[in-house]
Amino acid sequence: MDQPASLAIDCLSHGFGTKPVLHDVQLRILRGQIVALVGPSGCGKSTLLRAIVGTHLPRQGTVTVFSGNSHLTGHVVEGPGRDRGIVYQHYSLFPFLTAVENVAFGLMLDQTNISYRLFKFPRWLKRRAEHLKQAREFLDRVGLGSAASLYPSEMSGGMCQRVAVAQALIMKPALLLLDEPFGALDEAMREELQRMLLGLYQENLAARRKGELEPHTMFIVTHELNEALYVGDRVVGLSQYWDWRQAGHAQPPGATVVYDCSAPIFEPDDTRDFSCFAGQREEIRDVVFNPDSAYPREKHLRYWQELEQQREAEPAP
Repeated sequence: MDQPASLAIDCLSHGFGTKPVLHDVQLRILRGQIVALVGPSGCGKSTLLRAIVGTHLPRQGTVTVFSGNSHLTGHVVEGPGRDRGIVYQHYSLFPFLTAVENVAFGLMLDQTNISYRLFKFPRWLKRRAEHLKQAREFLDRVGLGSAASLYPSEMSGGMCQRVAVAQALIMKPALLLLDEPFGALDEAMREELQRMLLGLYQENLAARRKGELEPHTMFIVTHELNEALYVGDRVVGLSQYWDWRQAGHAQPPGATVVYDCSAPIFEPDDTRDFSCFAGQREEIRDVVFNPDSAYPREKHLRYWQELEQQREAEPAP
């Protein structure tokens, strides 16, 4: 079945004071995709992420999140909501809770309140047991089932980041945002967590083959091009380096989407051969990161054309 949308950004512009940061950003993400966002420092990646989260609403334009299988279920973002989960570079776990308790914490806040836990204690104990059971299942999915009883101080940075991912996934958000999630980790741990994300993508493919909705849609902000092309099935480039004069602007209007293309799809056990996308990596460097670039903003927006070609090439059921 065709994939429904998970996120739609329409005509989004933003700035601080008189300084423009984002200009007419337009982006549509389908359910089940892992989209990697790259761009030069200062181009507004974090500003765009905060607009999606809902903590910093744009001056112009809208962000719409879709939580079901139809375009009719979308709602315009007007603030933070549980339909969007986020994992930051520096994980935020409670040091006094174990891994499984940290993962279950969101369920407790979402499904109960203080009076329920105090005055309906037997019911709370039963629900608490269910929350912990679900939390253990999500820890298993991120490869941390054996660490459920450990405290953050007893885990490595990579293990804590896995707990943070499970903490976000258990709330079943329509969209999971990851802001430089592995930037503070060493290369070996970074590779391990990249493979974890590839495993979640395989869960999407399995659901798609069954005709079910894909459970994970992810939007990853990263400065690492190899990571973007290895983990994502689509790479979006946000940049202030584009031919804004040809578009009729007297001054730089801010960063916009200048690159949007498919990326190779890897499985967790595949060899990490970065040479297979060396050409695409160099193209991104030229289009997105080169200050001397003067490409029209539409020149390298090929994703939807590539998707249509892919669907036409698929054998009929």
